[in-house]
Parts: sequence; C-alpha cells; structure tokens
Amino acid sequence: MRRDGKKPQDWTIGRYRGEISPGEPFALWLTGSSGGIAAIGEIAGAPYEANDSADADYWTDPPTGQRWVVPILITSWVEPVLPRDTVRGDGLLAGATLLTQPFASNPHRLSETQWHRLMTLVTQSGQSLVTKDSDQWQLEPGHKIRRVELHERYGGSGQGGISPSRSTPNILIFTDPSSGHEHGYYDEWAEDGTFHYTGEGQAGDQAFVRGNKAIRDHVQDGRALRLFEGSRGEVRYVGEFVLDPTTPWSYGRAPETGGGPERQVIRFHMLRIGTPVLRPEVPVGVGYREADEDVVPVPTTPVPNTELNGRNLRAHRRLQNLLASELRARGIEPLSPGPADPDFDLAWHPDANCLTVCEIKSLTRANEINQLRLGLGQVLDYVDQLGHRAERVLGVLWIEREPSDDRWIALCQRAGIRLAWPGLEQEITRLKK
Repeated sequence: MRRDGKKPQDWTIGRYRGEISPGEPFALWLTGSSGGIAAIGEIAGAPYEANDSADADYWTDPPTGQRWVVPILITSWVEPVLPRDTVRGDGLLAGATLLTQPFASNPHRLSETQWHRLMTLVTQSGQSLVTKDSDQWQLEPGHKIRRVELHERYGGSGQGGISPSRSTPNILIFTDPSSGHEHGYYDEWAEDGTFHYTGEGQAGDQAFVRGNKAIRDHVQDGRALRLFEGSRGEVRYVGEFVLDPTTPWSYGRAPETGGGPERQVIRFHMLRIGTPVLRPEVPVGVGYREADEDVVPVPTTPVPNTELNGRNLRAHRRLQNLLASELRARGIEPLSPGPADPDFDLAWHPDANCLTVCEIKSLTRANEINQLRLGLGQVLDYVDQLGHRAERVLGVLWIEREPSDDRWIALCQRAGIRLAWPGLEQEITRLKK
C-alpha cells in the first residue's frame, strides 16, 4: 500500500518502476483472516529485476521467470495489527484498490488524504508504532557479542560466514582464519587498500547465489555489510563495509574444504566506511602471512600507488618477507593486519607496552619522491589510528635503499617517524622512543 496522490489505475512494478522512489513511505498489509496493517516503513532502493531463484529457500512455492523486487525498510511495527475490518469500515479508505481490487498487482496506491487517514486510524485505534531495538544498529567497532545474541538482535542464520538478515537491513559477515583456511577462505587486506573477503561455497567453483549474491547486491537491496572477527561463540564487530564501486570483486584460486582440488573463488573487495573507533583492549595484528614474491599483478584501473606494477610489487614483498625474517631472528614475532586494523605492512611489539607499525616501499629513480611522500603519509595515518590501542605507538618507513636526498631522513624525524633501510634492522627492532 503506497501513498503518491495519483488516481487509481492498473499497475505493475515492471511497467511503472519509475513511480517508486527510495525514501517514499509505505504500509505493509498482512493478508488472511487476521490481517490488516502490520508495519510502516520506507522504500529502501529502486525496483530491479530478479531473474534467478537464488533466494528460493525463502519461498514455500518459489516464483519462476521474470519478477521484480523492491527493497524496503520497516521503521515501525503496528502492534497489535490494525484490523482489516477497521480499514474496510472507514469511509475515506473504503474506495482503496486494496479493498476493491484485492487481487490486483502490488503495490496498491493511496491518495494523500487516504494516507493521512490511515495514519490517524493507526494512532487513534489503540495501536502503537513500535520501533524494535533490532531496527537500529547499536554495536560500535571493537564491541564483543555472543553470536547467538547477535542473531537474536539482528536476525540472520547462526551458521556460515555470510548471514543475510530478513528482519533488519543488514548482512552479517564473519572472518575467522582459524577455521576459514581449512575451507579455502583466505581473507586479508590487499595492496589497493581493500579488504579481500572470500565468498561462500566449500566445493566446486563459487557462484553468485545465496550469501554471495546478497553481498554483490547489497547496495541496490539497501543492506549494510557488517564485518565480524570470529565465527562462533563470542565475535568482535569490526565495522561497516561497502563493496569497492570500481572493482567490487575478482576471482582467485583456492583448495576445496579439507585440502581438496583447487576451484575458482570469489574475492569481494570491501572498503571500510569511516575510521574505526576500537576499544584499547582490542589486540593489533594477526600472525604474519608470508607475502607471495612471485605475484603477477592483475591489470586494473590506474591507482595512485605506484607499487602496483610487476617489479615494484615483487620488490616490496621481498623486502617485507626479509624484514619479517630479521624480526623472528631477533625473537620478535612479526604481525600482519587483521580486519580491524589499518592495512599496514608489518607490526611488532618491541616490548609489552610498545607497538611499532611499519610501511614498506620499494624505490626506483623514477618513483622515489612519490613513494617517500606516500609512505610517510601512510605511516602517520597508521600511528594515529592505533594510538589508543597501545601505550606507545612508533612508526617506521622501511625503504629499499638509502634515499638519494638525505633531507627525507630529517623530514621523517621531525614528523616522529623513523626512516630506515636494509642494514639498519638492529636499530628499528630496538626502537622504543
């Protein structure tokens, strides 16, 4: 049931999709002998065609062929339901097509006068508009919650890594290296600054069905991507993400569950919305992931990071692995960023109260100045983001060789960042400010 002030006429979404716009209000009509007005909300997105049956498990009798879908957001539930007899008995609403043509195509339109009359009936007939707690997102990045309680609040299945909710506009996503790797799920930050999240499907090539389809279509469906660390028991909220509009996904290769044959997997490229505000007790980093030095860059649209070419990327990863080995040789455990962290290259703890965060840059004569500018800005950003998660946070810019112009050494020092290169490992591992 929709308000638009237009005269009644035969109507289908497919023919008049331009008549429905995001943000417009609607009332949800519950059919059956005990039906009536059950909820109030707004249109959450533009109508779109759905030509597959990926959501067939939601239906008793799945629809076939072409169909149209309108994303909606329920803002209030009418409790108890406003009875249909009350609507039918009202003089202003008696002529609504919902009552005169109940089997006509959805939605049924109301005039401006009829809409206001309906809202008056809802508030004056003993009903109340109830905004449930689950309708408003209440978790902050870094908060922990039992997964059972999470689904009680926000809906979605308690099983699996991708859990679309039918009761709230959210898709709950879980990343857990301790259990994900056995299924070929390798989630990590990428060089382009996006978090690469592996789609669901443990055997055979992954396809855009069920949870994968939900993530792919989350914007047009009006649903937020909510990322959590952990998969069972207590999980930690990382924050809200959105697919990278430039390159929303790519394909990779990974083994099936239990080390089976390799298959094609979907890697979603996710951008964090806003800067995370995480509690101080949230640990930084996860176990170091050895970088693949034989990587072949995938052609993509131009990005400002000049390391995204073959030689520089391989040099970058070689430097990173060598520095990680030097840390281990000195009894220090190198760390890679987890989903809750900024996408630094390496981090380590010189002592229990200090965190060192490091950005690594390869250098050529052509890119040296741009690389140093970019690297210094990145380290400053990492230190700022992690400043409240350790007693002391130190920044290191680790480069391929000594810079051609030594002014960069003094510049980094004034900014509170240590500039170093191979041969100075002992100095940066002991660095405690």
